[in-house]
Amino acid sequence: MLVRDAMSTVLLTIGPAHTLRQAARLMSARRVGAAVVLDPDEGGLGILTERDILNAVGRGLDPDRETAQAHTTTDVVFAAPEWTLEEAAAAMTRGEFRHLVVLGGREPVGMVSVRDIIRCWLPRRAEVPAGAGAGAGALT
Repeated sequence: MLVRDAMSTVLLTIGPAHTLRQAARLMSARRVGAAVVLDPDEGGLGILTERDILNAVGRGLDPDRETAQAHTTTDVVFAAPEWTLEEAAAAMTRGEFRHLVVLGGREPVGMVSVRDIIRCWLPRRAEVPAGAGAGAGALT
């Protein structure tokens, strides 16, 4: 199976001047874990993830003052739609990240996440094993 089969083609794109709170609000509303950050002045393309926002807030930074630009990863590993899911998973493992921006030519055409890959690899009606799910492993 290929990245094009698993990727989401609906991208959340934000600018570098968006605050972290604005980015988080948009990501939450779209139910996505990452946004593509396009800088029209610099022509750059980056990614801002939920982990980037979490790390900033965890360090005590103000999400209303901090901008996406200050927390965007610009050293991005991109995937091609023709990559296999194994190639995408290997790139994510090597880089220790959970999202890949998919480029068609020089333009972003999608995003693939670890969750997308798992959905493709699991049988359609995979049952949750006994004891798994909410509260699994919790001490009582």
